Amino acid sequence: MTAIDILRKLVSFDVFGGEPNLPLANWIKSYLEQLGVEVHQGFNEEKTKAFIYARVGPAADGGMVLSGHLDVVPVEGQDWVTNPFELIETADKLYARGSCDMKGFIACCLALVPQMQAAQLKKPFYLAFSYDEEIGCRSGDAIAMAIKDHYPEDIPYALIGEPSMLRPTVGQKGICFLKTVVKGSEGHSSRILEEVSAIHESMRLINWLEQKMLDLVSKSRDDRFVPPQSSIHVGQIHAGIAPNVIADSCEFRWDVRTIPADDMQAILDEFDAFCRTREDELRSIFPAFKIETTKIHPIVPALDTPDDSPIVSLMRKIGNDAPLDAVSYAAEAGQFARNGYHAIICGPGSIAQAHRANEFIDKEQMKLGQDMLSALIEEFAR
Repeated sequence: MTAIDILRKLVSFDVFGGEPNLPLANWIKSYLEQLGVEVHQGFNEEKTKAFIYARVGPAADGGMVLSGHLDVVPVEGQDWVTNPFELIETADKLYARGSCDMKGFIACCLALVPQMQAAQLKKPFYLAFSYDEEIGCRSGDAIAMAIKDHYPEDIPYALIGEPSMLRPTVGQKGICFLKTVVKGSEGHSSRILEEVSAIHESMRLINWLEQKMLDLVSKSRDDRFVPPQSSIHVGQIHAGIAPNVIADSCEFRWDVRTIPADDMQAILDEFDAFCRTREDELRSIFPAFKIETTKIHPIVPALDTPDDSPIVSLMRKIGNDAPLDAVSYAAEAGQFARNGYHAIICGPGSIAQAHRANEFIDKEQMKLGQDMLSALIEEFAR
């Protein structure tokens, strides 16, 4: 099958982040097994989702993981001209949800498995396809660890094929999504000085978060990113039943995005300390006052691969001389790096096409993506 044929099949599975993915995962498993590849899967607790990993080539040190995610973002409310789960091919583009982010890269990898098998590789490739990346990279650590646990050989490299126009990307911001729930006391609004309004206290917490962001902005900067500082943003607030009723509960959801120089956990610890101080102060008014913050998903670490890393040298060796880049979105590259790999983001397509209606990948990018993989195959066969 060609890469376009495989992409046509992959995009027909409408697997959104958070949803079961076994039909798609099992199709890929079957495809690889028909080529004689031994495939392994790791599952979520409910056994409704699977990530896939497999080795192509010898059990030798020095191999590379080729990583992509199987899930896509929703299409509801977007103005699609065509069926988003049917590949529409024009003279120069391939339209479908996930065509760019990032089933195009996965299709390139799968299409070149026969070439890997015929190349008499001296170093292997490891295919790694995850689930629930779009809702917080929820299986990134698990698949990175599963590969290292299953295969005894040393695996130094991980290439995450997010759409980067094939520019080697050595930096990404860390990210965490959180939910804070404030429990105050209800009552008539005329008693605001005798009660504890969950809305008013949430406002103080949000003000603290904004001031913390401004403090970070004044102290650290990384011009590789846009914006070049860490950010803290509150995106949702739910509270209150009427203007004259003191709200006894308020929930707000927020995110933190950090440049590599800033410590995500330290920020969260400082916020927690401030919350505990507020609890101590206000329980004299309302003993049941409580602030509770939970992570919607675990922290996705930043990526900060040095410019002189061995994986950068490898990319240069196969002829990829594009300028090094950094991105402000999160990807699984940070998790692979945290688990001991030299990690880089480099894949076909433009991130500008991701998550939008009428998503597409250029055919030329698909060709160049396969050319990059072919060059790696030749290098690993030497």
